[in-house]
Amino acid sequence: MAESAKEDRELEIPDVMPVLPVRDIVVFPFMILPLFVGRDMSIKAIDHSLNSNRMVLLLTQKELSVESPQPQDLYSMGTVCMIMRMLKLPDGRVKILVQGLTKARAKKIIQDDQFYMAQIERVGEDKAAESTLENEAIIRNVKEQMEKAVTLGKTILPDVMVVIENIEDPGRLADLIASNLGMKTDQSQEILEMADPIARLKKISEVLTREIQLLSIQQKIQTEARGEMDKTQREYFLREQLKAIQRELGDIDERGEEAREFKKKIEDSKMPERVAKEAAKQVRRLEKMHPDSAESGTIRTYLEWLTELPWTKSTKDQLDIKTAEKVLNEDHYDLEKVKERILEYLSVRKLKEKMKGPILCFVGPPGVGKTSLGRSIARSLGREFVRMSLGGVRDEAEIRGHRRTYVGSLPGRIIQGIKNAGTNNPVFMLDEIDKLGSDFRGDPSSALLEVLDPEQNNTFMDHYLAVPFDLSNVMFITTGNLTDTIPGPLKDRMEILYLSGYTEEEKLEISKKYLQPKQLEEHGITKKILEIKDSAVKMIISHYTREAGVRNLEREIANLCRKIAKQVAENKAKKFIITNENLPKYLGVQKFLPEEEMKKNEVGVSTGLAWTEAGGDVIYVEATTMKGKGSLTLTGQLGEVMKESAQAALSYVRSKGKELGIAEDLFSTIDMHIHVPAGAIPKDGPSAGITMATAIASALTGRSVRRDVAMTGEVTLRGRVLAIGGLKEKTLAGKRMGIKTLVIPRRNKKDLDDLPGYVKEGMKFILADTMDDVLKNTLSEKVVIKDKSSSKKIKGRNAAKSSRRANPSKKAKR
Repeated sequence: MAESAKEDRELEIPDVMPVLPVRDIVVFPFMILPLFVGRDMSIKAIDHSLNSNRMVLLLTQKELSVESPQPQDLYSMGTVCMIMRMLKLPDGRVKILVQGLTKARAKKIIQDDQFYMAQIERVGEDKAAESTLENEAIIRNVKEQMEKAVTLGKTILPDVMVVIENIEDPGRLADLIASNLGMKTDQSQEILEMADPIARLKKISEVLTREIQLLSIQQKIQTEARGEMDKTQREYFLREQLKAIQRELGDIDERGEEAREFKKKIEDSKMPERVAKEAAKQVRRLEKMHPDSAESGTIRTYLEWLTELPWTKSTKDQLDIKTAEKVLNEDHYDLEKVKERILEYLSVRKLKEKMKGPILCFVGPPGVGKTSLGRSIARSLGREFVRMSLGGVRDEAEIRGHRRTYVGSLPGRIIQGIKNAGTNNPVFMLDEIDKLGSDFRGDPSSALLEVLDPEQNNTFMDHYLAVPFDLSNVMFITTGNLTDTIPGPLKDRMEILYLSGYTEEEKLEISKKYLQPKQLEEHGITKKILEIKDSAVKMIISHYTREAGVRNLEREIANLCRKIAKQVAENKAKKFIITNENLPKYLGVQKFLPEEEMKKNEVGVSTGLAWTEAGGDVIYVEATTMKGKGSLTLTGQLGEVMKESAQAALSYVRSKGKELGIAEDLFSTIDMHIHVPAGAIPKDGPSAGITMATAIASALTGRSVRRDVAMTGEVTLRGRVLAIGGLKEKTLAGKRMGIKTLVIPRRNKKDLDDLPGYVKEGMKFILADTMDDVLKNTLSEKVVIKDKSSSKKIKGRNAAKSSRRANPSKKAKR
């Protein structure tokens, strides 16, 4: 009693002191530990304590997550501590070193404006019973348990173990062990509130018994794992060790949790019943597998793909026809047929809710807006847009995916695109379908047959998924430059819409409405600074670009904007007006010169019309004769089709030699040379037959060809004129050259109705059924004498004719 009274006098613990709430720790008497304090209320309580007696009551929070604890959030039993040191940190926090003095109970907590003050009641130890064999046994047992725990791997400082060995007081021994075992907060608080030291020590013994069991199991796991472990299994062993401990503690069940998550995702995805059964089957397999096995990773990835696909999620179509038409007109000029087809689809969709998506194929030269038109269609419908390029694709797995037996297998790009879109009804563009390849890995075009068939794609089977996915809601749009390289069965499944090249007038309008505003904005230039006259744009179209689309036109306009931007940045001028006169100053010399117009009618030179990827063009076919043995020479890099057309044209003219006034023996005494300028440009196509036949007939008869007439069409050996394509482009080419009369096959009469009015304006179309119609309208009646040798031949033929007319008896005799 005297010793206790002396201790009270030395401590002089006041009845009221500041409260310092602490989280995740219980402080015991005689315990020394550092604390980091960051809350303003706690920092103010420490400042108050340091300015008085340096004592503070440490109370543990009941809930760790409470940031601003109220009195009811704190345990009433705590420890009075002495603040031994204090250090202010740069981040505003405070680090203190405290030592527990004695246990105390907060009778009443007073909430000050700045921190809590508590009226405390000291809690002393129950009077220890006299030393008995049972008490000594408990103390010794606890010490032995501590030694065994350390032997099994429990981390305890050696200095602490020395102190534990030398303590005989049961209360202090229990507090010291409790502060170093790392128990949970509620367990430590329970021990702190126990007044009987022997009871506390018994509780500590129970905790140590469980800890020793856990450490023994851990050591057993280590021993078992070490026997099978090698260098490559070390990481696996560490994971197993951790998970075995967690299983023994009953803390978590990772595989069960993962399976529950997948089951919830399967339910939320609302996948079809057949797919849900397959997914549930794979989840059951995953539960039985080891989480670190290679196959479990494959199944996990497969389930993620199944649950993340939009099986039932779709966007609602924008069915306002006028709004859709406005969007299409905002993004593209002309292309009326394509726009009309989209509006027709929307109209039917408005009348019938459930319908299959159309499969359209846009075919046309580069730069006419096929891909951007797909984006506009998606925007007008209010759908997501997905683009997939098929150029150079040779592997069937790119479409259907790889089977899951392969390492690193994935679904095909169709399913990947659907997943990225997040809906099951996007506008899906398959670009460059005419450039598909095939090799030993399969034929992608054959795989696309199922994708692009409305009768089959509602059960599209990807090799990776191995379950059907409904593609019937997807609006597929394919693009290509030519239809010749698209396989027939694939072509049969698509609705082909042809996008021909733009005319000069259409390019001018596109430039004014789309290209110029876009490039001015991208280069930071306003219309007040730069004005491009129509004459300048027309000059760019005709002399700086040669294309069916507008890509190079946009590049040249961008080039012009850069030149102007540079001068504006150098403060050289405030306003620039570009005309056809000053355009070369900015864009340099002209890149393309138009074909020179013929100045007079010539023998053996006919004017033809050709279709190119850059639009229509005018070509001249030259034919000449010379002494020889009847051979035919073809130059000008002609393709096989044009070579055959030349052979057919010559055969036709030979068969009609009598009607044309050509001597029968003439063909065996001359050689024929046909040339199509320019020689460096490859040429081919099935529409130059009548042009070659006209040039040959002109060269052999000496009758000149009208320079103001151009022609296009294929000829047969019987002289029939066959239909051609690209009439619009060819007509525009002739119009640019100032030609007012075109000879076309009669079978193309139907195409005249599709030509815009400004194209037909001022043009005369002559419809030809046979070569007789062509020659009648292209060859002049007058025979042109080119030189003396030809004059002699022509005079000889004419003299023979005159002789036969004058002496009919001779004619009969022959």
